[in-house]
Amino acid sequence: MKTWLYLTAEGLPQPSSDWPCCFWRNDEVPQVMPLAQAATQLAGRNVVLILPMEACSWWLTDKWPTRRRPTAQALAYAIEDQLAQELDSVHVAAGRVDAAQRYPMLVIERQRLDALLHLLTSLGIEPASLHVDADLLPHDQPCGAWWFGRWIVGGALQARLALTDEARETLSDSLAAPLQWLNEPSTPLTALGNVLSKNARQAIDLRQGEYCQVQRRWPWRLVGTALIMTFLVAWGFTQARSHFLEQEAGRLYAHSLERFKAMYPEQTRIVDLAAQLRALQSGAGVSDATRLARLRSLAEQVIGGSSVEVQRIEYRAGEGWKVQLTANSFAELEQLRERGRQSQLPIKLGSASKDQNRVRAVLTLEEPS
Repeated sequence: MKTWLYLTAEGLPQPSSDWPCCFWRNDEVPQVMPLAQAATQLAGRNVVLILPMEACSWWLTDKWPTRRRPTAQALAYAIEDQLAQELDSVHVAAGRVDAAQRYPMLVIERQRLDALLHLLTSLGIEPASLHVDADLLPHDQPCGAWWFGRWIVGGALQARLALTDEARETLSDSLAAPLQWLNEPSTPLTALGNVLSKNARQAIDLRQGEYCQVQRRWPWRLVGTALIMTFLVAWGFTQARSHFLEQEAGRLYAHSLERFKAMYPEQTRIVDLAAQLRALQSGAGVSDATRLARLRSLAEQVIGGSSVEVQRIEYRAGEGWKVQLTANSFAELEQLRERGRQSQLPIKLGSASKDQNRVRAVLTLEEPS
């Protein structure tokens, strides 16, 4: 919840802890008291500071040539000729551009602003934003109001002023359209205080540029230490994980190597295990279904028409199907060879030997080239 602190024009000539001020929150009745007394009640609160118009001057630039928002320095140069002071000695704060592409600006002496902020800081007050009373009037119409012993004028009027009764009459007579006066001297402070509070978003905040509220500094040493510790923990975890993965990879490779040697004992020289395994598995150029189809053709076209007995069938990669069988005679084996030739199957008979009344042999159905 915001607390609004207003410093009256009465204390401007000699700023001190006795500066007459008032503060309020939302619809509360403003409390008027010296600044030092108010500071004891404002400690730790989110304070929005309001200065009297007498502390600043208000300017409006000519139509800006581009739609891109200019820098604060460019805006300051735009009104340099109209200022009676050097730019280095003043602080310029710009507001929102209007429908005519003009920028409103508040100008305050740096020395005055520095002294003011130093006084507030010494009393434990750090205002989050800093506005001017005449700039907090409603912007939808030219208007004025009675506020702490004088009239403030602003709103849609191209001016921000603080006037005495006589100056008010003079201004009213010189304007083409009458001003809307929001209250009278007898009106309670609460009514206008609420009006000013509601227009802060449209008003110019003097805490811009180098006077922007200083953010709480990060504890960089602590942050740096935390970052280093986080890096070390992450690095240690990465090293431990890499070591574990290397061990697992080595164990899996040794296991795979043993399996490979068991499956392909003829492969005595192993350079690239993965590449050799892929070559052996795909080198034949035939799938499992094709191998079984060739075995079926062998059984139907060659072996099935004879009286031989099949003892064992096995498949060897790179060699083909090997069938251990027994026949009645060597002539019957020759008949098998002839059937294979007629069937155009690449068969080969080997290891033929006489065993009592039977002839043992190994029939090989070779892999297609």
